[in-house]
Amino acid sequence: MTRIALVTAIAAAGVDDDLTPLLDACARAGLAVQVRAWDDATVGWGRFDAAILRSPWDYVPRLREFLAWSEHVSAQTRLINPLPVVRWNTDKHYLAELAARGVPVVPTAFVEPNMEPLPALQAFLTAHPDAAEFVVKPSVGAGSKDAQRYCRSQEFAAANHLARLLDAERSAMLQPYLSSVDEHGETALMYFAGEFSHAIRKGALLRPDEGPTSHLFAAESITPRLPSQEELALADRVIAAARDALQLDEALLYARVDLIRDDAGQACLLELELCEPSLFFAHAPGSADRFAALLLKTLGGVTA
Repeated sequence: MTRIALVTAIAAAGVDDDLTPLLDACARAGLAVQVRAWDDATVGWGRFDAAILRSPWDYVPRLREFLAWSEHVSAQTRLINPLPVVRWNTDKHYLAELAARGVPVVPTAFVEPNMEPLPALQAFLTAHPDAAEFVVKPSVGAGSKDAQRYCRSQEFAAANHLARLLDAERSAMLQPYLSSVDEHGETALMYFAGEFSHAIRKGALLRPDEGPTSHLFAAESITPRLPSQEELALADRVIAAARDALQLDEALLYARVDLIRDDAGQACLLELELCEPSLFFAHAPGSADRFAALLLKTLGGVTA
């Protein structure tokens, strides 16, 4: 019998909307699946034939612990997505690598803990004179936690935010706030085994004068969306560039490409989620069953 663990976190109990439709789909496919928290020390991961990362969403302040756990589990069973992907994708410095490979990425300046926050911010603002607003966020982060939107007149507050991140030994990111998101939102495209599955629209998360969320992740407004041909073509490029960067022989079981439009109306990459993305099964009928069928095919298919 093939045993599969869907990996969540103790702190994420009850907040992963993907788990119920995925468990139901796996049951229909005859798969033996259990939900287990990565930070539950009682779990014997060697009992499973695969551990599939789904919602270990409290890893951000515990990254070293989470990566050590990922390495430990990889030695006992098959981790999906695999360890090199987890290491690469949990830090958004990957955006610089994708940009170097020709992917259009939201303009991003990285500020490292050994840098002075105010001069770094001023250099960024000078480099982007047309940016009426901008975003400060950590390079290791999820769900818009610790991210905030500022206007240029809030330079002092933004520099303080940046300083708090750097003082905590966290690399930070500065990006122009692309106002098209307020009307158009983001387009998130889900890929299963390298093939496009479905897409959703995510409404704007960062609002003026609203501090970072104190929750595990910020609340999102989600609706189904049919992506444009431009968005599909760009998402395909992103997936291919990531595969080249990671030197992968096979397509990843799952991926999510988050796109946004720049001030000229062109699609560009905001984030690539390869570690623990929400896949929004509830917004795409049949998607959970397609994913379960893929699990059955990928993991050998001895059913319960």
